[in-house]
Amino acid sequence: METKIYTGNPYPLGATYDGEGVNFALCSEHAESVELYLYDSSDEREIAKFKITEKTHQVWHIYISGIKPGQLYGYRVHGPYDPSNGHRFNPNKLLIDPYAKAISGTVKWNDALFAYTIGDDDLSMDSTDSAPFIPKAVVTNDKFDWGSDKPPHIPMHKSVIYETHVKGFTAMHPDIPEEIRGTYAAMGHPVAINYLKELGVTAVELLPIHHFLTDRHLKDKGLSNYWGYNSIGFFAPDVRYSASGSHGEQVSEFKEMVKALHEAGIEVILDVVYNHTGEGNEMGPTLSFRGIDNASYYRLADDPRYYMDFTGTGNTLNTRQPNVLRMIMDSLRYWVQEMHVDGFRFDLASALARELHEVDKLSSFFDVIHQDPIISQVKLIAEPWDIGEGGYQVGEFPPGWAEWNGKYRDCIRDYWIGADSMIAEFANRLTGSSDLYRGDNRTPSASVNFITAHDGFTLQDLVSYNEKHNEANGEDNQDGESHNRSWNCGFEGPTDDPAINSLREKQKRNMLTTLFLSQGVPMLVAGDEFGRTQQGNNNAYCQDNEISWLDWTKMDESQLDFTRKLIRLRREHPVFCRRKWFQGLPIRGTAVEDIVWFLPDASEMDDHHWQEDHARSLAVYLNGQGIRSVDNDGKKIVDASFYLLFNAYWEDVSYQLPNENYGAGWIKILDTNNDTIENFGEFAAGDTVLVPSRSILLFQSQ
Repeated sequence: METKIYTGNPYPLGATYDGEGVNFALCSEHAESVELYLYDSSDEREIAKFKITEKTHQVWHIYISGIKPGQLYGYRVHGPYDPSNGHRFNPNKLLIDPYAKAISGTVKWNDALFAYTIGDDDLSMDSTDSAPFIPKAVVTNDKFDWGSDKPPHIPMHKSVIYETHVKGFTAMHPDIPEEIRGTYAAMGHPVAINYLKELGVTAVELLPIHHFLTDRHLKDKGLSNYWGYNSIGFFAPDVRYSASGSHGEQVSEFKEMVKALHEAGIEVILDVVYNHTGEGNEMGPTLSFRGIDNASYYRLADDPRYYMDFTGTGNTLNTRQPNVLRMIMDSLRYWVQEMHVDGFRFDLASALARELHEVDKLSSFFDVIHQDPIISQVKLIAEPWDIGEGGYQVGEFPPGWAEWNGKYRDCIRDYWIGADSMIAEFANRLTGSSDLYRGDNRTPSASVNFITAHDGFTLQDLVSYNEKHNEANGEDNQDGESHNRSWNCGFEGPTDDPAINSLREKQKRNMLTTLFLSQGVPMLVAGDEFGRTQQGNNNAYCQDNEISWLDWTKMDESQLDFTRKLIRLRREHPVFCRRKWFQGLPIRGTAVEDIVWFLPDASEMDDHHWQEDHARSLAVYLNGQGIRSVDNDGKKIVDASFYLLFNAYWEDVSYQLPNENYGAGWIKILDTNNDTIENFGEFAAGDTVLVPSRSILLFQSQ
């Protein structure tokens, strides 16, 4: 390889190929010198090294002609090894470029990956070379034929999100070629895409695909970090989900997946983990950030030998530091502009908003995103909590953000298991959680509603287990949440009892119906539409196997059909996905409000009824004339009116339909005692209907 060395440029950071060579740029404020190492395609032999002598501000840079895409490289960074003052430089450790667009493989666990001598404390400095055990960064070529690809731009209030895992979704799919199962290529395969289209979802929210680390203790147990919430490369699609190669091919394969999903009108949202890295606490490995500039990249404690930990993982990225904030913003822009993704769900987002110790919704992180012309225009979803004090911030994020609504999850679970709770909260959650989101010019679509997520029971397990069963995780069932707000319907785990199984099926339909008929943005977890189980494991983060993967041979076809019809009902009727809040005011020219709550005798509910903690049934009228929004052509949106009856009692309740002011006639189109959505008969105003125990009835105006 004939090369020529030039000074290069400090921007852009990372390795940038221009057709003739590569510019390398690495940010390190406290480094004393930096070396660039090149490796052959086998990832085993060092073929060249270069001392980087140019430094502009805090960026070390060099340009080398003759280098092409596919080249493997890493850095060695010199500086003080002084943990007591926050510095952990060790040039014996080869380091991954934080801006690497691809990473060649995964970590091969060895004591050499630690900057200190294993067996001693972290103040000792280890001299073993880590290069044989660490994956290398890859020079990539950004060129890709996107053709006519463009983002679907589905309005948030019309979105239906499907949370899934790239590998788990297709690893066991019999109709996808075996050689690509569990990869980006499989996720973009026509079989997978046709399933998603028929289901009716508008976006896939992918569990982390940023290159991540499986912790050593999991590897030693024969487990893995399946969920991937342990990022070590914020620009690199993880190589484990690549069917095409490890030297940059994974980037093109990811782009092909996005392109295929976009052609089907489906958006791609990434679950991103910018709150911490996979390097852990002071006893963790030195793989990248720690060895490049520990004192800059991480939030250090008052004693800088240690880390502030708002994430439960040992460290927290320092978003107060401009270069770290820039890295996160560069990463987000890269995934939007170069990889064409449509939005992000931010793991433990409260940790990103901590200025000192307290969460500050006006922090620099939000300021920078809000003013960014690229990132501010995509879907931004926060997981609005971390483990630190004051970290539970549901409803506290600024305009432009949606949030995982944990209060919705808890309330809906409590309601259907019959727990004592204020009926007022259930009404709030059903109508978009205005108590949480109405301020700051936010709308109902700020609430991402979910009953289950990757973390916790599946929907099937929610109605089948009272207790977690995490023995397979190897932690004596001590891990995972113990308070699940679940009910096994009378027996723990699978049973042949037809009465229990029938009740479980109805309870699942109740929760799915509540989810898709609530205002806000529904999120469905992959497999919940057809009865996927994790055998009671509510913390399957380390189970890269049949516990977590979707089993396509064990599908509850009736539940799948019911879910498809529910999603179609929601998408066809704008009354269930309003863009604006209910006002509770009469519609012009009528005496009928946009929403009305009723008692069983068809009288309207008064204030004192909302305070009854024993109430478990209610009826709500949704006025199709009261949507108060216009379509893209400026025409008023009008829909049919609907009457919803909820009964979480263990006994039947009779309800009288409202008088003719609300509708002369009604068609019952949904009854969760049945596994389909169809015409169940016609009714007149004032008729009495029986609402069976633990069920929902839905009537549509004629």
